[in-house]
Amino acid sequence: MSFSFENQVALVTGAASGIGLATAKAFAQAGASVTLADLYGDAARTAAQELVDAGYPAIGIQCDVGDTEQIQAMIKETVATFGRLDAAFNNAGIQNVLAEIADATIEDFDRVISINLRSVWNCMKFELQHMREQGSGTIVNCSSLGGLVGGAQRANYHAAKHGVIGLTKSAALEYATRNIRVNAVCPGLIWTPMVDQMVAAGQKEAMEGMVQAIPMGRHGRPEEIADAVLWLCSNTSSYVTGQSISVDGGFVMR
Repeated sequence: MSFSFENQVALVTGAASGIGLATAKAFAQAGASVTLADLYGDAARTAAQELVDAGYPAIGIQCDVGDTEQIQAMIKETVATFGRLDAAFNNAGIQNVLAEIADATIEDFDRVISINLRSVWNCMKFELQHMREQGSGTIVNCSSLGGLVGGAQRANYHAAKHGVIGLTKSAALEYATRNIRVNAVCPGLIWTPMVDQMVAAGQKEAMEGMVQAIPMGRHGRPEEIADAVLWLCSNTSSYVTGQSISVDGGFVMR
C-alpha cells in the first residue's frame, strides 16, 4: 500500500539512523516535508541533505530529547520552516544497562526514564499545542515489545516503554474529538545500529535466542516499522487511535 502525505509536514526524532531514518525517508518519499531530529546533529543534517539532494524538502536538527528547551525549539523550527506540523513520530530512545533491579543504579533508571518516557511526554506536549491550534494532526510514539512484556535485567527500559503506552492512551482520549489521533508502535527485534551495539557489548547470544523465539523466524527491518508508522499517520487509519501496534514477527502472540 502506498501513502500520500503531499502538502503535509512530518517530524521524526532519533532520525539519524535505524527506525527513525527509515521512517523519515518513507515520509519524504510519500510527499511530506520532513524534519529529522537527532542527538547527533551532524548525522541528522547529513541525512536531511541527502533527502534534499534527492529532491525532497527536509531539514536536520540537533536535539537532545532529554532537554525541554531543545524539544520546544525543534517544534518551533519545524513550524517556522514548513508552516505546519501534521505528523510526528517520537522515536528517540536508549537501552538500559543490564542489571537486576537490586543491582541497578538510580542514575541509570533516571537516564532511561528521561529519554524513553519523559521525552515522549515533552515532545507530545509541544506537538499537541501546535496541533490543537491547527485543528488536526497525528502522533505515533515508539514504545517497544518491552512495553508489552517483562524482561529480566531490563526493568528500567521496560518500565519506560510501558509508560509510553499509558501516555499514548491518555493523550488519545484527550484529543479524540479534536481531529488529533495518537497511537504507538511496539517494535520487536529490529536490526538497527542499537542492536549492533548490543551485540558488540556481548549480547549476541541473547539476540540469537530472541530470533529463535520469533514465530516468523527472523528479525525485522526498520522499513517494516516505517510502514506501520506511515499507516498510523495516514487517512487509511482514520478510525484508529489509542492503539499500541505490535510489529514483532508474532512474538507476543505465542
